[in-house]
Amino acid sequence: MKCPFCSHENTRVIDSRPAEENNSIRRRRVCDECGKRFTTYEKVETIPLIVIKKDNNREAYDRKKIEAGVLRACHKRPASAEQITRIVDEVETEIFSMEDKEIPSNRIGELVMAKLKDLDAVAYVRFASVYREFKDINTFMDELKKFLN
Repeated sequence: MKCPFCSHENTRVIDSRPAEENNSIRRRRVCDECGKRFTTYEKVETIPLIVIKKDNNREAYDRKKIEAGVLRACHKRPASAEQITRIVDEVETEIFSMEDKEIPSNRIGELVMAKLKDLDAVAYVRFASVYREFKDINTFMDELKKFLN
């Protein structure tokens, strides 16, 4: 690592610790030449993920969209903020562990529904009704029957 003050090539790490909720590492460094200290942050480079929408348009992955959908589904339900965050984290971990550069939005929706099914039946049906775009009461009842079996 080059010193930002004197551009000398040799610097030493004198302290390392996790930063940003353990998503990066903060390193305190000192220059062997001028003795000045500076801080660097090391973060894993993630693959930019593209979501393929139902109409085949593509857009950048946005965690906030998953959070918003789960929050709407769990509105006035006995799901804690911690449980909601855990669901979103688990879905995101599964998405990124696939190591694909593109993922269909329906795959994300299915992952969310699987998690909500285990958390709360009403939240699951709410999410499914929007996600699966129920056109009438019969399609809604079909989904309920699948859930009950």
